[in-house]
Amino acid sequence: MNIDWFFIIEKIALISGVLALSLGVAMYSTWGERKVAAIIQDRRGPNRAGFMGLLQPLADGGKLFFKEEIIPTLSHRFLFILGPSLAMLVACMTSAVIPWGDTLTIGGRQVSLQVADINIGILYIFGVVSLGVYGIMLGGWASNNKYSLLASIRAASQIISYELAMGLSLIALLMLTGSLSLKDIVEQQRHSYWNVVYQPLGFIIFLICAFAECNRTPFDLPEAENELNGGYHLEYSSMKLGFYLFAEYINMFISSALMASMYFGGYSFPFMDSLGLDANLITILGFVALFIKIICFLFLFMWVRWTIPRFRYDQLMRLGWNIMIPIAIVNMLLTGAWILYKQG
Repeated sequence: MNIDWFFIIEKIALISGVLALSLGVAMYSTWGERKVAAIIQDRRGPNRAGFMGLLQPLADGGKLFFKEEIIPTLSHRFLFILGPSLAMLVACMTSAVIPWGDTLTIGGRQVSLQVADINIGILYIFGVVSLGVYGIMLGGWASNNKYSLLASIRAASQIISYELAMGLSLIALLMLTGSLSLKDIVEQQRHSYWNVVYQPLGFIIFLICAFAECNRTPFDLPEAENELNGGYHLEYSSMKLGFYLFAEYINMFISSALMASMYFGGYSFPFMDSLGLDANLITILGFVALFIKIICFLFLFMWVRWTIPRFRYDQLMRLGWNIMIPIAIVNMLLTGAWILYKQG
């Protein structure tokens, strides 16, 4: 059996690069969030650790890494450690099927900027994301703290409720594209209009559900600091707490990459095929275009957090079940009717 070592090296390098990118963006999203909050609240934000506070995330990481490790006496030790580990693992796994760019030609070899181009990419993401709730539930239950348990129950019911509307919004998109592969979806938008033109309502539904899935304001009921004393990670300290916080920002990053890929063309940008540039340069520019779109969505996540107040829990569940799901079903039916009309 012949082993293609070059292919293995390519994939290891790509996986390492995507992982480093995810962790780096998550780390500096904390800095970005503080700066956005400072601008909205008319203050400076981080400005002491390095130029404009750019070393503040490193200081925060060092603080978490060197803090005392505390495990409650009455907690379930194995599950207490497993909870944040699972949350972090699931957050990192979702980046495997996202196309970060087209292909690069290196030494005569075509290198794809996608870890795995599987034909059920969206189903894979939904399957992996659905495991993320277990990290929160395990952390809340294993802590043996009633506030943590209440927050984890809130998280589970919230994520399950909004996953339904998110899935229904994607069904309409899949009816248009005819593929579950993110690479195919991006390539179709490369030669046509972006999907947000055909699915504006589906995009809005997906965006709202993404806020809920990431536990971001106004859907941050699982953490609700002034109600639950910190939420499901109340008993955590050191890097276990850091894993939960990092997982939230990585989920924001991946959600932004998904929305950019499915509705805003991914790594494609206007006139990319008519510029007459080198193929490798076009690929690099495509990655830059995707990253700019991701940054815009990350800014939106942060802007909303410091602008809109938190829902009450009954309002959150009513929005998910009585409003979002019916609207997603109507959007799916309208999409089907439009497709039949075009075919007729």
